[in-house]
Amino acid sequence: MRRGRTLAAVAALAMAVLGLAGCGESSEVGTGAAGGTLAVGAVYATDDPSPDPAEEVVVTHERVRKNIKLRYQTVHRKTATLKKGVTKVARPGRPGLRVKVFRITYEDGVWVDRELVVDKVKRKPVSRIVLHGTKVIKPQPQPGGRCDPNYSGCVPIASDVDCAGGSGDGPAYVRGPVRVIGSDIYGLDADGDGWGCD
Repeated sequence: MRRGRTLAAVAALAMAVLGLAGCGESSEVGTGAAGGTLAVGAVYATDDPSPDPAEEVVVTHERVRKNIKLRYQTVHRKTATLKKGVTKVARPGRPGLRVKVFRITYEDGVWVDRELVVDKVKRKPVSRIVLHGTKVIKPQPQPGGRCDPNYSGCVPIASDVDCAGGSGDGPAYVRGPVRVIGSDIYGLDADGDGWGCD
């Protein structure tokens, strides 16, 4: 009978302590029949859960190189070493080269950023030079006879006219240079530059 009253008192005390345990405190009350400790309102702290690996962002980088051609300029120059109306390329142009390198950032395989890390002129362009002739050659006058109006400088009128000192067989000859101002009926302008026997 005394043992039953003791257990009832312990239970009542435990209920009272349970009503006071509102702040997360752990209270120990009495002993049980087997000598153990009776814990009332015990609160235990746990560590934060580990992040889900599936939610981690995978960041990768890539370098991309871009080659850019730099256009060259064309420079025109006059020269008395060439006959007037004649042009000549003294130096061909060459384009330059500019190199840009970008650092690309991806998150989970999706492009998110681009950063310019290299911007360099690797080769400068080389200008193209074109020469324009200014030299004027005065035709030598031909003595006597009639002159063909297709030429400036007296080219005789004949069944055929060849350049003196050449391989032609005449019958007439002319010493150049002579300028073609009409039709080159005698074929004196072999290179098509407007001048014959030059």
